[in-house]
Amino acid sequence: MLLDFYGTVVEEDGPTIRNIVRQIVRDHPEHSAPWLAREWGREFSGLLVASHGRSFRTQRELGIASLTTVLRNIGSALDPVELSADQFAYWQSPSVRPGAAAFLSACPVPVCVISNIDRVDLDAAISHTKLPLPLTIASEEARSYKPRAELFEAGLRALGLDRAEVLHVGDSLSSDIAGANALGIHVAWVNEQQRTAPAGARILRQCSDLRDLLSLFED
Repeated sequence: MLLDFYGTVVEEDGPTIRNIVRQIVRDHPEHSAPWLAREWGREFSGLLVASHGRSFRTQRELGIASLTTVLRNIGSALDPVELSADQFAYWQSPSVRPGAAAFLSACPVPVCVISNIDRVDLDAAISHTKLPLPLTIASEEARSYKPRAELFEAGLRALGLDRAEVLHVGDSLSSDIAGANALGIHVAWVNEQQRTAPAGARILRQCSDLRDLLSLFED
C-alpha cells in the first residue's frame, strides 16, 4: 500500500492556515479571509507544480515564498517567516485522524508513506504520533511533488512492487487521486467531507475512516 500522510493519516493544517490568514486580515481588513486564502493557495500550488528535478525546492521554502508574494501584493510589512512558525510547528506535531492508528495496527500488507512534505517534518511527525510507519518517502527524496509520478515510483521501488500490485490511499483529488490514476494505480479516496469526485476519476473505494478499508484485505 502507498499511503498519503497529511489529510489521510493525520489531520491537515487547515486551522493553522486560517489562523495565519486571520492575522493578515487584522492588519489589512480591506481584504477578506477567503480571498487571501485563495490567493495564497494559488501561489503555493503554482510553485509546487514548478518544483521538480533541478528546480526542486522544499515545502517550507515554497510556503514562505508563496506567502511572501501574497504579502507583497497587498503591500504588507508582516514577516512571512514569523507568520509561518505555527504552521511549521504543526507539520511536526500533527493530530492523528480517527481510526488511523487502529488501521495501521491491523493492516495486513506492507505500507509505504509517500508525502508532499520535507524529510525533517515527516520524521518529526511520525516520531510525535508514534505510528508504526517505518517505510516513508518524502518529497525531497523524489525531488518532486504529487501528482507527478516520481513520489509514486519511489514508493513502488521501496515496496519492491509493480503499480498493478498496490493500492494508493489519499485524500487529495488533485495530487493523490489524479497522480495515482495517471499511473494506473488503484486508489482509495479518504473523503470525509462527502465531496463529489470529478467525472472520469477511477476510485476503487471511498471512506471517511481508514478502518473501512480493512475489508479490502479479507479473504
